[in-house]
Amino acid sequence: MDNATATRISNGINRRGLLKTAAVAASGALAAPRLSLAADAKTLRFIPQANLANLDPIWTTQYVVRNAALLIWDTLYGVDDKLQPQPQMCEGHEASADFKTWTFKLRPGLKFHDGEPVRAKDVTASINRWMARDATMGGPIKKQMDALEAVDDRTFRFRLNKPYPKMLFALGKSSTPTLFIMPERIAATDPFKQISDYTGSGPMRFSKNQWVPGAKAVFEKFPGYTPRTEKASWLGGGKRINFDRIEWQIVPDIATAAAALQNGEVDWWETPSSDLIPLLKRNPSVAVDIADPLGNIGSFRINHLYPPFNDVRARRAIQVALSQEDYMGAVVGDDPTLWKSLPGFFTPDTPLYTENGGEPLKGKRDYELAKKLLAESGYKNEPIVLLVATDVGITKAQGDVTADLLKRVGMNVDYQALDWGTVGQRRAKKDPPSQGGWNIFHTWHAGADCVNPAPYIALDCSGDTAWFGWPKSDLVQSKIAAWYAAPDLAAEKTAIADLNKAAMDFAVYVPTGFFKGYQAWRTNISGVVKAPFPVFWDVTKA
Repeated sequence: MDNATATRISNGINRRGLLKTAAVAASGALAAPRLSLAADAKTLRFIPQANLANLDPIWTTQYVVRNAALLIWDTLYGVDDKLQPQPQMCEGHEASADFKTWTFKLRPGLKFHDGEPVRAKDVTASINRWMARDATMGGPIKKQMDALEAVDDRTFRFRLNKPYPKMLFALGKSSTPTLFIMPERIAATDPFKQISDYTGSGPMRFSKNQWVPGAKAVFEKFPGYTPRTEKASWLGGGKRINFDRIEWQIVPDIATAAAALQNGEVDWWETPSSDLIPLLKRNPSVAVDIADPLGNIGSFRINHLYPPFNDVRARRAIQVALSQEDYMGAVVGDDPTLWKSLPGFFTPDTPLYTENGGEPLKGKRDYELAKKLLAESGYKNEPIVLLVATDVGITKAQGDVTADLLKRVGMNVDYQALDWGTVGQRRAKKDPPSQGGWNIFHTWHAGADCVNPAPYIALDCSGDTAWFGWPKSDLVQSKIAAWYAAPDLAAEKTAIADLNKAAMDFAVYVPTGFFKGYQAWRTNISGVVKAPFPVFWDVTKA
């Protein structure tokens, strides 16, 4: 066998061995420190995907922050399980025939957690802060906006100089940064600085005095929240919370988490390791299912600002050497039904999926070509700063495979083991890698965020306003614009095929594969649904 195969098998054995040890530990009641018992039917105890290190869903795009924010703040519109925007805080809207003027009216009786009514001036301030950070939809709205005005306390209006027919999706999308409505005084915060006041507009209050980053976050029911009357569907409809208290228990160790779920010390685990699923399925008190039907796209994110990856040849070196099989084996284990190779950027089995231009990710991996491309890029053995969040299984698994890959193609690896919160801070820095910046980090993108360019922050190539890595390509941006201008599905497919090739040629980032993950919960919990985020409304506990 070749060296790559040997390494893959060796890595797989080591990983499975560690997980089997964890599984044995998880099967015993004394395997790990016991968490407080989750017996109270009015308290839900939940293990999130990662530590909640900060809580500003506009400043950061981390999913764990977005997920917490969905409890604290409400949205004007919300996408349902068909990815269609539905009214949420808004009672309704009027749009001019040319889609240049959009007028919205808020539902009556909306309140913030401090008892103040939600007014149009709070909405416009929240929109302005969001537009400054959302490159794919908020930024384009701002560029073509003549005015955003509060007409009266319940009415606000966009006046644009160009048509913008996708306004409702922009206001209701689940992709980060999501537009959350905050009081004007909080929304006035510099969008590039974190907020510290978490007064919300949603169904739960955040208990700041009980927040212990790295250990616990607590949300308490807000009695002044009035849910919509419609049936809930993802972010659409009535957000009816049936708990007085939702506790997030931060448990990065999978043995501890598995034992806590099996022992009834927690109620719901957002991202259980796939290797532990057979163990959890054998427990009659635990239910297991795929968490999100649209899955996820693994991401090898590259900093375009500094050598060597400011040269496209260095980025292409990664493309031709990277084995998605290695990455997906590390992320989801041995179950082939949980992953597939992805020679493109868009969610498989959705209308716009394409593999046009995906040849660099297909076929035998070519280390020699990668070395040649690196040499042509001018790489001279500089340290490659690889940020690895070791407290999140998905990022740790990808980071370990990358460290091996970089060494194989002749790169000098500076592996920096960090927690996910610190990675969130570091990846926002534009400093040179040798001065606190970075070259590579890993994350993943929910399939719901990759169905088309509108919510897809990772494909934006606007340079300084683009997502972390700050890629700049006028060609990629023109292909995105062509999709926005497409009059029908056939034209959209053509535009997306062109976009996929342009983004692959430019190597905006490198997809590490498509995968699905599980969620697990106690069988006395009802109402858990499949979604790209945990949906707490309509969940009950016997």
